[in-house]
Amino acid sequence: MALRVVIADDSLLIREGVARVLADAGLQVVGRAGDAAELMATVAAQAPDVAVVDIRMPPTHTDEGVRAARDIRARFPAVGVLVLSQYAEPEYVVDLLRDGAAGIGYLLKDRIADPDDFGAAVRRVAAGGSALDPSVVELIVARTVRAEQAAAVGPAAPVAPGPPADMEQVMLDHAVAWAREHGTGVAREVGSEFVAVLPDGRHARHATFHAALAWLDEQGSEAG
Repeated sequence: MALRVVIADDSLLIREGVARVLADAGLQVVGRAGDAAELMATVAAQAPDVAVVDIRMPPTHTDEGVRAARDIRARFPAVGVLVLSQYAEPEYVVDLLRDGAAGIGYLLKDRIADPDDFGAAVRRVAAGGSALDPSVVELIVARTVRAEQAAAVGPAAPVAPGPPADMEQVMLDHAVAWAREHGTGVAREVGSEFVAVLPDGRHARHATFHAALAWLDEQGSEAG
């Protein structure tokens, strides 16, 4: 029997995109929700194996997904929770794992572009394991090391702030690196658009997630 999954994201496009990837991975989507309250009601009604939850949902678009994940684990301990985020946010991961990592996952949204890898992460969470994004783990480790080094040498002299990072370029560079490392394409949201990236670094912007996936499929077919 296929694992039963509930999806929560305030974006219809993202919900349907995740549903398509999960279906391709052989999982059954039994419910969709647009906010935390609807998510809790859907989990109560459907008793899924896993809830795939966006970290930012109405009304504040901050940490609703993390709080909903903790509520689900408290009220429905048999349900695994996989939180999706657009950015690597270690502080939310630490909060999410306060009561243990069993049945918990935290992945960046670009991971959903690979149905096999994403499906494997969902199954691992459903089985009581954990699925943590490597980039977030690296940030947590790096912060811990820096804190230990700072404690060893004492307070550091103040450093003048540098120019703000170009977040769109940072996100695109991350997508290119991921595609090259895994030999697959990715589709990720940048601002109000979706950028599709191929392993050779070619990329194109699209208005919808489905259009980005279609472009990746088309380019992949031509290359084959």
